[in-house]
Amino acid sequence: MSAVLWLLIALPLGAGAVLALTGPRRNRLVPALGAAVAAVVLGAAIAAAVTRPAASAPLFAGMEAGLAVDGLSAVMVVTVAAVTLAVLVFAAGEFAADENRGRFFGLMLLFAGAMLVAVTATTLPLLLMAWEVMGAASWALIGYRWRRPERAEAADVAFLTTRAADLGLYLAAGAAVAGGVGSLRLDALPNAASPWLHVATAGIVVAALGKSAQLPFSFWLSRAMQGPSPVSALLHSATMVAAGAYLLLRLVPLLDATRWAGPAVAWAGAVTALALGLVAVAQTDLKQLLAASTSAQIGFMVLAAGSGGVAGGTTQLVAHAATKSGLFLAAGAWLTALGTRQLPALRGAARRYRPVGAAFTVGALTLAGLPPLSLWAAKDEVLAAARTGGTALYAAGLAAAAVAAVYSVKAVRYVTRPLPETPQAGYDTEQRGTRRVARTASVPLFALTLAAAVLGVLALPGPASWLKRLVGARGEPSPAPWELGLSAGVAFAAAGLAWRCASGPVPVPRTAAGAARGWLYLEQAARTVVARPVLGLARTLAAFDDRVVDGAVRRTARGGLATARLARRLDDGVVDGAVRAVAASLRRLGRWARRPQTGLLHQYYAQAAVGFLVLVLIVLLVR
Repeated sequence: MSAVLWLLIALPLGAGAVLALTGPRRNRLVPALGAAVAAVVLGAAIAAAVTRPAASAPLFAGMEAGLAVDGLSAVMVVTVAAVTLAVLVFAAGEFAADENRGRFFGLMLLFAGAMLVAVTATTLPLLLMAWEVMGAASWALIGYRWRRPERAEAADVAFLTTRAADLGLYLAAGAAVAGGVGSLRLDALPNAASPWLHVATAGIVVAALGKSAQLPFSFWLSRAMQGPSPVSALLHSATMVAAGAYLLLRLVPLLDATRWAGPAVAWAGAVTALALGLVAVAQTDLKQLLAASTSAQIGFMVLAAGSGGVAGGTTQLVAHAATKSGLFLAAGAWLTALGTRQLPALRGAARRYRPVGAAFTVGALTLAGLPPLSLWAAKDEVLAAARTGGTALYAAGLAAAAVAAVYSVKAVRYVTRPLPETPQAGYDTEQRGTRRVARTASVPLFALTLAAAVLGVLALPGPASWLKRLVGARGEPSPAPWELGLSAGVAFAAAGLAWRCASGPVPVPRTAAGAARGWLYLEQAARTVVARPVLGLARTLAAFDDRVVDGAVRRTARGGLATARLARRLDDGVVDGAVRAVAASLRRLGRWARRPQTGLLHQYYAQAAVGFLVLVLIVLLVR
């Protein structure tokens, strides 16, 4: 059975690496190869979900790299593999012949493989490895068309923001080891000793909120919309942004063990769902609207995890994955055809390209939470769990659901209005449109739209009980009939109001509207609070290093050189001078001593007589 599990992760990782290295030489074959690999991966995912394999291998002393498919990860591997296949089939017609398709399809498969490792990992070190590969691959995919500087900068912002939050996983790993969890198994983390239990929990919560674009990290998702639409459809529906929510759903026992983490996570999700929903309402760029709605919809999953609603959060995750990936693909089809993603310019786009318009409309109405579509039932499962946390939490979630109906119907209202007299005037704002939709777009769009519409069956009494048994959440509450009716009424009322007001200005203060359009100025706040102080500190340390440390070294060097020059002068002028003076004196003495040595005998006698006379005089004088 473990062979299926190894195939599930090794095939996308290996094939992705090979395709990424082929370059543009096999451009025609790459899309077919990528889709074929994704189809085999989907088959392996279904087999793994049925057989539930497990595998492990030694990693470090006392630690193993563990993989397993249980109830929760069975749902995830099928979801990830299915969305990957749909997106790669769609992407086959989205790239020009001169673009490096090998790099794109290879990176997409690498990312999907890393996500499959992350959702099946049973130990923290293996999860960390997959988490890192996901971050690197997402950076390369967002900046795929890196020759435009703003896209490369967007990839950097997304990468640095998520990487900063990812440090929480390293903190959690260190705290778990310090707390006595030497194996670093995910299911053993709640057994860590206090206070390390709280440190590990905080690290995991921060990492999950950052990866899932929850407040205050949401702004990176806005920048990520610079990437190609298939990237957004995969990364920002079922994989990257869902990874943090999945991790919180997986570690609900850890949140419960700390008492404070569950309510904190629940409120973080509820506030994000409401605030980013309002951000979505204010957007006039379709991809920005979908990005903000992604953060808001992931907020419902985070709310479910904080409230202990594992089954409800899982239903929301699966339904949102199908819905949002279809919406991103539809937006990408229009961007390719019309060269714009601005909502005013997309007026009538659903009428001009009817298959894409039909898929987008069904997906948007599903996103609005209108019954009987899937996200209506999924949100009620989440809200039933939230109600156990208090009326205020339930009310916040219900308000966020109403806002979801507003931004979804707003998008539908724009794209379904009659075409203007001169629609061409608004096109080609982002790129030059092809004025056609690729033939490969229809099948994945309709498949995802169908899934988005019918996945609500998971919230029906029978399937809901089966799902709760599958994910090990038998005691979770189910929505009461009045809750279903209330959420349906709220959704219809909000949708009707949005449809009526979509064509006119909304009386909102200009400051509030500007803040919403600017994603609550979160990126500016991050630059002010984090980036500028860090850069300022770096510049200060660099100046300290240049002026103080390097200055001290340079002054020491100059002092050494001055001392050496002084020593050289002392050596040359004093020591060598003294030696030369002694030598000169000795030479003079030698010359004087040589003068009496004439070789004449009578002179020697005379010298002896003089010497004898001097000695006599000395003796006489001394006495």
